[in-house]
Amino acid sequence: MKNTFGQSLTVTLFGESHGEAVGAVIDGLAPGIPVDEKEIEKQLARRRPSSALDTPRTENDGFSVLSGVLQGRTTGTPLCIVIKNENTKSGDYTYGAARPSHADYAARCKYHGFEDYRGGGHFSGRITAALVAAGGILLPALERKGIIIGTHISQCGNAKDRDFDNVMSDIITLKNADFPVLDEEAKQRIADEIMNAKNNLDSVGGATQTAVYGLPAGMGEPFFDSVEGVLSHALFGIGAVKGVEFGLGFGFAGANGSQVNDAIRIDRGRVFTETNNNGGINGGITNGMPVVFRCAVKPTPSIAQKQKTVDFIKNENTEITVAGRHDPAIIRRICPVIDSVTAMVICDLLAQRYGTDYLAGEEPLCSSV
Repeated sequence: MKNTFGQSLTVTLFGESHGEAVGAVIDGLAPGIPVDEKEIEKQLARRRPSSALDTPRTENDGFSVLSGVLQGRTTGTPLCIVIKNENTKSGDYTYGAARPSHADYAARCKYHGFEDYRGGGHFSGRITAALVAAGGILLPALERKGIIIGTHISQCGNAKDRDFDNVMSDIITLKNADFPVLDEEAKQRIADEIMNAKNNLDSVGGATQTAVYGLPAGMGEPFFDSVEGVLSHALFGIGAVKGVEFGLGFGFAGANGSQVNDAIRIDRGRVFTETNNNGGINGGITNGMPVVFRCAVKPTPSIAQKQKTVDFIKNENTEITVAGRHDPAIIRRICPVIDSVTAMVICDLLAQRYGTDYLAGEEPLCSSV
């Protein structure tokens, strides 16, 4: 199983939903980057269930940094973060009847029945806690270089939020928001959609919009390591993400070039585009405008309604009502996960472009004679 992402800076995930712990190993981090455990706690709190709109399974997310940090700074060696699982109810899960739209059957086919099936095992959204913990280190490191990342709920069911407008200001607004929307009135509309699904023993999907502000132009590669390609590769590692589009995305399909081409201008030596339909990327390479993309997020597949399935132990058709504690919508809690995955990709791209010490910004202590 491929659990490592990145080329210069890599992140490896480990653990299962109902195992002892989940965690991440970050390798390739420059030495000397500040690590503030309060920042890690802050990011984990953004992901944690906090209301009736979320799952009843609430974890304390107590974590330990086992290696790679000394006296509040990265050492440059692999950094390991472990997050304990404390609130599990493994008795809610039985093996055999595959939960529709889960990885149960696919996992059995790949791992021959040896997979940890409890709560989805390694396929569970619980694993994203480790990504968010890594984000607690990577996001502040990027901010110190003037690069900020923000994600909001673009849509949930039929309820919508406005798009990014003043990107820098909007990202700052999201950093201080208790609910990730740009239009305060959208919060209640989205909450109503989620509660309606919950009351009907159902779930509801949605979409997010993410912006990265402050990226230099010239990052990325043409063709197979384009910025869109690398970001999409990482984003699809989040199980609930089923679609990614950049800038206008599928909106290009019904448009003319004269309508959607981004006019290029220069002012006091700064090159910019009047619109940002291409989402800050041309030819797979950043152009200096904010990188903007959306993710389609599927409804949580665990619902309390009766569904048709197969018992792959008995080899027969059956029906299932999914037990356990689940989110009626994952859309709010996925926003910090997307922020963290985006930070992971951007840090890797920066290290490839400018060198592994870029995030620390340190001058060499030693020189050749």
